[in-house]
Amino acid sequence: MLDLTAAVPLQMGGGGFLYWALIFFVLAIVAAAVGARGVAGISMEIARIFVLIFIILAVVALLL
Repeated sequence: MLDLTAAVPLQMGGGGFLYWALIFFVLAIVAAAVGARGVAGISMEIARIFVLIFIILAVVALLL
């Protein structure tokens, strides 16, 4: 019997950071389109932080 559960890699952070980064990026694009510059700037900063966290966790997961 082949056990496939042993081949599943460890996911640190649950993988939600990239999802939320995309959500905030789309929010920033929509906010910029309607002229809400403040909301667009804050959303882009949050998206940038989530992408950086995702990249750091991905590198750590690849090294382990």
